[in-house]
Amino acid sequence: MSASASAIVADATSGYHILKISSYSRTKETPNGEFIKSHPFTVAGHRWDIRYYPNGDSSESKDYISIFLFLDEGVTKALKVQHRFCFIDDMEEQTPSLTSETIFTFESYRGWGRSMFIGREDLERSKHLKDDSFVVRCDIAITNEIRTEELADAPTTAFVSVPPSDLHQHLGDLLQTEKGADVVFQVGTQTFKAHWCVLAARSPVFSAELLGQMKEGDAAAGGAVRIDNMEAHVFKALLTFVYTDSLPENLMSKDGQGVMYQHLLVAADSSPVNLTAVLATDAFEYLSTTCPWVIKELLAKLGTR
Repeated sequence: MSASASAIVADATSGYHILKISSYSRTKETPNGEFIKSHPFTVAGHRWDIRYYPNGDSSESKDYISIFLFLDEGVTKALKVQHRFCFIDDMEEQTPSLTSETIFTFESYRGWGRSMFIGREDLERSKHLKDDSFVVRCDIAITNEIRTEELADAPTTAFVSVPPSDLHQHLGDLLQTEKGADVVFQVGTQTFKAHWCVLAARSPVFSAELLGQMKEGDAAAGGAVRIDNMEAHVFKALLTFVYTDSLPENLMSKDGQGVMYQHLLVAADSSPVNLTAVLATDAFEYLSTTCPWVIKELLAKLGTR
């Protein structure tokens, strides 16, 4: 008896973006119908942003907050997208499924969203507004091309499709929300909260050198680990890279890279610990491919230690 099998595959690429609205009361000065854009982000290779209307997107929603997902690029073929907005403190432990959400067609520079996401008075009485701020998460799933595949053998067990890893997004979320943070760094006048286990796993230098300071002085008493001779935004970029394997978007341009690398050289020149910290992260490999001259200078400094 002959047997054959095939599969119709309609998988999707998913991701999410977290948007924090700080100083909410001041954003209410924005007129009805006008929006404030989030920083652009990428999901499934496409550029998106979130548009926040503090006083609604139309006269019908003037007493509400409106929020929209916007495709901020031109596409030759419309995208089939499922998306959902929710408050971050309503999230369950696991990433929510979007299979029950309506599929919307996103054409070039087109947006869909919620005109009446939440009434302003309801928000101001809710648990979501804390210290004049609230955080919204947008989950997105883009349907890929539906295809048919021939299976070598008729399946005898259930077929399980494993989605691509989004660990870097979860770690970036952990860094941004500071949930469970147990390490505080003092860089100039700014403080940064992080997680000892993540830093120890991703960068041995943070574990062996910098976090060793926790046994001494104020750090041992629950204070902050002080980082000298480094700009706060440089340290923030290094933390972001350690957690997500990517730099902030404003540093990905050539001008942004040049400024960042100059600060790295200054930090490396200030102490062996800072230099070793730069060399011990994956950022070193990134530097070696994008800006080889920086590597030559860092190695030259290492040779003089």
